[in-house]
Amino acid sequence: MSNTDAAPAEVDCAASRFAANLHGVLHPREVPLGGPRAIRVRRTLPQRERSLIGAWCFADHYGPHDVRAGSGMDVPPHPHTGLQTVSWLFSGEIEHRDSAGVHAMVRPGELNLMTAGAGICHSEVSTASTTLLHGVQLWVALPNADRDADRDFAHYAPAARSVGDAVVRVFLGELDAGRSPVPTFTPLLGAQVDLEAGGEVTLDVDTAFEHGVLVDQGDIVAGESTLRPGDLGYQGTGHGQLVITNRGETAARVVLLGGTPFAENLVMWWNFVGRSHSDIAGYREQWQQHDERFGSVDGYRGAVARLPAPPLPNATLRPRPNPGV
Repeated sequence: MSNTDAAPAEVDCAASRFAANLHGVLHPREVPLGGPRAIRVRRTLPQRERSLIGAWCFADHYGPHDVRAGSGMDVPPHPHTGLQTVSWLFSGEIEHRDSAGVHAMVRPGELNLMTAGAGICHSEVSTASTTLLHGVQLWVALPNADRDADRDFAHYAPAARSVGDAVVRVFLGELDAGRSPVPTFTPLLGAQVDLEAGGEVTLDVDTAFEHGVLVDQGDIVAGESTLRPGDLGYQGTGHGQLVITNRGETAARVVLLGGTPFAENLVMWWNFVGRSHSDIAGYREQWQQHDERFGSVDGYRGAVARLPAPPLPNATLRPRPNPGV
């Protein structure tokens, strides 16, 4: 998924309001995804208070959107560097095409993970059969040693497992004996957790990880945080358990994200992750010049052949360190 902001702000990947071992809540802000009839998405990462949870550096949560009127997802080919995209749907279907030659469908309960590495471009379009579009789009920052990795793509459909009052699907990493076979460049956790009405689950988690609980639906208490739909609750390192409670009278659903604190400074701007202003400026220029770093997408049939890069800000993009690392 693209960050389609017309004037994207510099993102210093740091946090100031909660330290690495504390709790906190990030509230979402709404942003459009695409043109004048675009769907709205709720963005919780990055923010000034916290830019990363582990290597998770971007989180958009959208839907449920009734797209029968034609206002579905249509994101033209756009570039990425230095990251992986993680697509996870609750309902609907999205057609993915990328410059590595991958043509795949994103379906509910199935992980689609694209590695940009040194550079890739891709498009995302909801299918004609989709009536309700609902899910999350996440980015993972690649460590410096691997940020120029080859383009890649992985698909995995995790089994649903009962844990206490919850049903858990682990799509990345390991949680309560559930394990994803998809390799990651840094220690990560990604899972969907469904809770019955009034239910509670205690999850054994890695004490070296910080965790985020992104609420899709339900009246949730996670750790020490009370969360509403769209909120992202944060729990720092040093905790061996995470308790998630659904205080509502209907079923709840959350996406659990985790990872070891990311120890490198990053600069994020538009769809690029780099380490310096010159990195970002170079990527932007190469995209505008149709450089082979990004390749091209075959088969996309939208009104716009590719997304142009916005102008760079009239300032130097500077990284800042992450807290507690």
